[in-house]
Amino acid sequence: MLYRHSQHRWRRKDKEWNATMSSFDFIPNEEQLNILALASPFASQIYQKHTAQAQAFLGEFGFGVPIDRAGFDMLVRRFVGLGTTYYLDAINEAMVMQGLRDLRKFLMLKWIWQDALSVIRLEDLTRELSDFADSCISFSKDFVYHKLSIRYGNPIIRRKMKTLKDELAIIAMGKLGARELNLSSDIDLIFVHIDNGDTDGKKCIDSHKFMRDLGRGIIKLLDENTEHGFVFRVDMRLRPWGDGSPLVLHLQALEKYFNQHGRTWERFAWLKSRVVNDISDEFATQLRQITKNFVHRYYIDYSAFSALREMKAMIINQQTQRQDLDNVKLGVGGIRDIEFIVQAFALIYGGHHVRIAEHPACLECLAVLIELGYIDKEEGRQLGAAYRFLRRLEHAIQARHDHQTQRLPSDADELLAVAQTLGFESVTSFRSVLDAHRQNVSRPFGRMVTDRQSPKQESLNASEITSSLHESLGDDAMASLERFKQSRLVATLDDVSKERLNQAYPIILHALLTHAQLDGVASAMAALPRLISLLEAICRRSIYLVMLTENPDATVRLIPMLTASPWIAKELAHYPVLLDTFLQKRYLHLPDKSELTDILRQSLLRVEPFDDEGYLSAIRLFKKTQVLAVATADVLGLRHIMKVSDSLTFIAEVVLESALYRAFDELTAKHGFPLLQNGERAGADDCGFAIVGYGKLGGLEMSYASDLDLVFLHRIDEKGETDGDKPISGMKFAARLIQKLMTYLATQTRDGRAYEIDTRLRPSGNAGVPVISTHAFEMYQNEKAWAWEHQALVRARGLIGDAKVLAEFDQIRKQVLTTLRDKAQVRLDVIEMRQKMQTHLGTKQNSRDGDHEQFHLKQDFGGLVDIEFLAQYMVLSLSHEYPTLAIWPDNVRIFEEVGKAGIWDVYRCERLTQAYLDLRKKTHELALSEQKTIVNDEEWHELRRFVRDVWQDVLGVAEESS
Repeated sequence: MLYRHSQHRWRRKDKEWNATMSSFDFIPNEEQLNILALASPFASQIYQKHTAQAQAFLGEFGFGVPIDRAGFDMLVRRFVGLGTTYYLDAINEAMVMQGLRDLRKFLMLKWIWQDALSVIRLEDLTRELSDFADSCISFSKDFVYHKLSIRYGNPIIRRKMKTLKDELAIIAMGKLGARELNLSSDIDLIFVHIDNGDTDGKKCIDSHKFMRDLGRGIIKLLDENTEHGFVFRVDMRLRPWGDGSPLVLHLQALEKYFNQHGRTWERFAWLKSRVVNDISDEFATQLRQITKNFVHRYYIDYSAFSALREMKAMIINQQTQRQDLDNVKLGVGGIRDIEFIVQAFALIYGGHHVRIAEHPACLECLAVLIELGYIDKEEGRQLGAAYRFLRRLEHAIQARHDHQTQRLPSDADELLAVAQTLGFESVTSFRSVLDAHRQNVSRPFGRMVTDRQSPKQESLNASEITSSLHESLGDDAMASLERFKQSRLVATLDDVSKERLNQAYPIILHALLTHAQLDGVASAMAALPRLISLLEAICRRSIYLVMLTENPDATVRLIPMLTASPWIAKELAHYPVLLDTFLQKRYLHLPDKSELTDILRQSLLRVEPFDDEGYLSAIRLFKKTQVLAVATADVLGLRHIMKVSDSLTFIAEVVLESALYRAFDELTAKHGFPLLQNGERAGADDCGFAIVGYGKLGGLEMSYASDLDLVFLHRIDEKGETDGDKPISGMKFAARLIQKLMTYLATQTRDGRAYEIDTRLRPSGNAGVPVISTHAFEMYQNEKAWAWEHQALVRARGLIGDAKVLAEFDQIRKQVLTTLRDKAQVRLDVIEMRQKMQTHLGTKQNSRDGDHEQFHLKQDFGGLVDIEFLAQYMVLSLSHEYPTLAIWPDNVRIFEEVGKAGIWDVYRCERLTQAYLDLRKKTHELALSEQKTIVNDEEWHELRRFVRDVWQDVLGVAEESS
């Protein structure tokens, strides 16, 4: 390469900049230019567009000149206009944003060119990328802190014996934490400060708000995409509680979260944590100790094996869903598989061997594991070679167009360019080497934390099973199976899929035969068409056939489930990915709400902001997976009806919470934060919005087909504007927030809707606005609401959102329900509404099915609605005397309070509760059997008579026969 004396200088106004520039420029030769053009149209365009500046930059920081952290600190100061000084008042936000982005541009040119020329080691490249990120983060923190301290003073913590200055620790996670950043990595950050306090300036604010604004300012400087590009995409989702949680938390809150809520996958993530900026020794020691206690155990951590199995199963399940061999990170035998192997050993043995914990980077940790004998030397060498190859391939893919992707290009020319950049003459030779590396990764990954399985069954004889099945089920059943085997679908399968079907088929037939022998021929015949539908759905995605082959006992359990519930059978056939939920027996433990939140949060970690398609798919898959587990437990009789409804309600609440905060985050990113009614700005922890659930959702009585009855409340200033670059009024922000949330949930996609949403119970119904203030809601309930709306309010419950809005709703609900009412008028209103519902929704009089009268479990007299109306009547007519009646939104606890208060005898309350639960249980059974909620009256006659006797006794009028 050639260098020439500079005839020009960087075109910058800053004299100090010119004074520090090298007197030699870098002049590339033709071969080097061709290599750059081949490797990266993105970098080549930078060079062509800014040739003089690029030559001057590379003259000073050439391919043979490594840059350390101090060098990057100097470059950052120079590019933002500070030169050798650190006088932050001399620069403004615009200068910082442009300077950092310009610097990234020329550094990316240098790094891409070095990598394409193979003149830099992988470890050196990733280290330089990480050091650059550290410098940008630290400078951004200093700059934003300086500006905030001028306005508010410094954040101070006042304790009994001393006063100390609060500090912000910026913790890097993932690749940046391990100093192995790639060319287009986002950076995972977590913000932690010491403790709560106040600032000492003339305009005093609490230190949490100071730190929150500091965090937001750092993110803006790095992440915002301007006409000059961006510096780093910032991802904050690994912080405790993830999206929707406060942006910054203090040290004690972090320790409490680790102790009470920290999951094994979070220990996995914190393995690579590292504080980026300078903090005091005392703060650093405290933070290090808290993190160490959470991540590592002194003893060999066998307790992690179960969780690691779950994580491995999740990786395999995601690979199965994607069927994406072209993803060099997430595909089978990809970068993630190598990282899982290394980090699993680090998690289990890192507390026992300090050296393991001291080396979080993948290649460094791998070397230590080989040295300590945890990984075979040859296998370790293969894993290291695969990692280097895949990371270089990842860089080659990302260098093309500066895109954050790990997927091989689908365009043939693009793929050839990637292959040639890596030194291959053809795509074929490139793929051959890639496949060999993947094989070398897949073998040890497959052995990692394997399930403790029973010995394999002896090989099943297909002909013997077929003969026995023929004898049990007869000609028609065998003809159906033969039609499937001879179908065009099976005939056109590729060789791999045919082989897998042939391996799975005897196991499937054995499971069907076992079911016929245990539960009878009729049961097996009911399962057969559903089994064939499932096989037709999965045989082209043959990994599911492997699942059945590898889990013969689970396959035996699958057949009775197909018999018991056509709904479950249909879900499995439409969404085979759910098969893993059943085969892994996830129905044996139904997660509570916090666990569900954690599961959804994990699944959303790789869904990028503003990727609506990815988000819609993720929440629908989450809902279907969890509901299937609940339904399976329900069919098997493993859970009480109330626990089933609790689980279905929790699933809905977790999805709602995720959707609300995602919509809020996306709107604030575009428009800024709305103004609250108290004059403060909304934030992640006080967003100003809340969701109220009515009906089954409010009463924790969700079923499988329940829609969500929702009312949206707020405490924002409707006329005040948001504080972003594209400000809008608070009312517009609110309307767009609710519209976006409903789009997330109710949009029809290939995976269906997450939920049907019904907002007709909001004030003024369909004529009302979609979201109203708590004050307007209170006025409506007190001055305009109809009697039936107060009935509905009995079953209303604040679900998720702003804590102050939820508290205000609870207060309004209590005040409205405990208002003194005329009992006679309440009685008339309840009776009138009940008659209307039966007329419009119940079965017609004298409706019969053969010799039996029909009974609509919900709408007919003596059914569910009667019991619900009795509970609502008791609350509305007596809560002013017995306020505890208004506490609960669900009928079971309302009747419990009626009994405690001595209004009714306990026997009546318990029997009415049991009748209610029996009716609900039957509606669940019918839903899973895909049958209507209309049954023969005969078996329900006694229950109906009891309910109608109570109705007559309480409301003083006999219901008309249905």
